[in-house]
Amino acid sequence: MTPRPTSFADAPSDPVAAVTHADPYPFYAELRAGPPLAWHPKLRVWVASRAEVIESLLLAHGALHVRPAAEPVPRAIVGSPAGEVFGHLVRMNDGAAHRAHRPALQRALAGLDLDAVHAAALRVAQAASPQPLSDALFSVPVRTVAHLLGFADEALPQVDRWMRDFVACLSPLSTADPLQDASAAAAALMARIEAITAGASPRHGTLLAAVREQSAASAPLARSLLANLVGLLSQTCDATAGLLGNSLIAVMREASLRQALPARLALQAVVEETARHDPAVHNTRRFAAEPVTIAGTPLAAGDAVLLVLAAANRDPAFNADPDNFRLVRERRRMLGFGHGMHACPGQALACTLAAAGLEAVLGRAPDLDAMRERGWHYRPSANARIPVFH
Repeated sequence: MTPRPTSFADAPSDPVAAVTHADPYPFYAELRAGPPLAWHPKLRVWVASRAEVIESLLLAHGALHVRPAAEPVPRAIVGSPAGEVFGHLVRMNDGAAHRAHRPALQRALAGLDLDAVHAAALRVAQAASPQPLSDALFSVPVRTVAHLLGFADEALPQVDRWMRDFVACLSPLSTADPLQDASAAAAALMARIEAITAGASPRHGTLLAAVREQSAASAPLARSLLANLVGLLSQTCDATAGLLGNSLIAVMREASLRQALPARLALQAVVEETARHDPAVHNTRRFAAEPVTIAGTPLAAGDAVLLVLAAANRDPAFNADPDNFRLVRERRRMLGFGHGMHACPGQALACTLAAAGLEAVLGRAPDLDAMRERGWHYRPSANARIPVFH
């Protein structure tokens, strides 16, 4: 699966536009060939694209933060229910209170029975009403995690709708009406999760039971911890939808992959290589909290850095033969799930959900060649690569 050459006229206009471009990888290669940190005057950010530089940025926890110091919560949602949830998220903040919750969430996710998660995802996919494939990419992962959190089966479609509304607050592209819907969804989700956690002990094996056990918390759980359960659903929504959709594209593009399918291990390998080769999250940002020098470049307090994770995944110094899609790699390395303190502890969960979703889609025996011929485009986004199938 070698990417087609991109002419200069077809190239993305900048690293953010590259996220939804048909083939951004030649552009990313040009970025890697440039300076370790390059100033982009239009975006007003430093751009990092080499794996070694991005690893150093992700590890510079004291000097570089996930959010600007002056704006820990996006200005558009400050004071709203969506803003409250965002302010508690351990992956989006660097405060002591956030660090206190991170270990319990990490341990709970690490202890999940992934075989049970896979089986639950297949049941959820089979029970869902028929819907367009581009919507199912979101629904199957979100409904499965909601099930693992203890939501009743009949509530899963509503949780799905709330979460699709809530994730709008995480995008800088959202306008007033979606932001209002996001806050209404955040309030409803917090109320519903609070009610679940305040009731009877969660059923054994659920993610909610694991969180309660690992946090040594009794009912009711602190609102900050409840907010992180909503955050887990939101991370599942866009990121896993993109991983599932891009994995399906990999199978469409490479007929040889289909010979190994639908064996579960083969599907898992497709998803894991997709997470490296064409990930769901193409970039993230860091903000200098103090003067710091990275890769020989001095950054001033307040400077923003765009970390092009998808470019780093294909850095030849990071992965051998990076532009080719290989089910078997001796040492597969990727940065799309983060690195260091803010690494996503749900990587195994996300890959399991995407593999189960891929199995469910392929189980319906779609005409993959016809789907490839019809094509796809990508949802507008500043960092997430999520296909919309035609």
